[in-house]
Amino acid sequence: MPINIAMDGPAGAGKSTVAKAAAKTLGFIYVDTGALYRSVAYYAVSKGADCKNADEVVPLLAEITPELKFIDGAQRVFLNGEDVSDKIRTPEISMGASAVSAMPKVREFLFDLQRKIAAENNVIMDGRDIGTVVLPNADLKIFFTASPEERARRRHNELTEKGECITFASVLAEVNERDHNDSHRDIAPLKQADDAILCDNTELNFDQSVEKVVSMIRETISRKEQQMR
Repeated sequence: MPINIAMDGPAGAGKSTVAKAAAKTLGFIYVDTGALYRSVAYYAVSKGADCKNADEVVPLLAEITPELKFIDGAQRVFLNGEDVSDKIRTPEISMGASAVSAMPKVREFLFDLQRKIAAENNVIMDGRDIGTVVLPNADLKIFFTASPEERARRRHNELTEKGECITFASVLAEVNERDHNDSHRDIAPLKQADDAILCDNTELNFDQSVEKVVSMIRETISRKEQQMR
């Protein structure tokens, strides 16, 4: 039976980076579900649609074929045959993804793909509602978070290193807005599952975060193996 790990948490907590490293260490497939919603937002923006308007976004789903391909152990996002992995990593698409992910039709459109991957592979899947909605029976659920200020600091550093001119205050405002949108939406809001383990990495560096997550997963694997004997 495949081992499924659900990792949820707010934007900018570092869960994607940590989950990716943990998956590589354990030989699991890393699935960034947020990238799928970003691909929908990217297509909507490219067509001039308002990502907050379901009447404009939902009809476009018939034109979209998103795929997750695992190349040399890394996830790449393809949209209608085009690799858009880098194009979907902008602040505009990030906010668009938050908007489209609140639409029931969009979520339904992407659920089957996510669950099919989990049913066939050992995965670490991250997102906003993996443990609560997508994989409610996951072997381990982790709620990965950090303070808004720390998440904004990391994001600000990332953007300035890319040469973007942006203030810390504006990044923090964006983080807080994204948190509010994700946690207050009517459909599958961001929240910690009742049986999820809280992992706050505000005071942890990258290596410490990865080590902690890998340790938790190894304990889960060991426990499952014992149950199957």
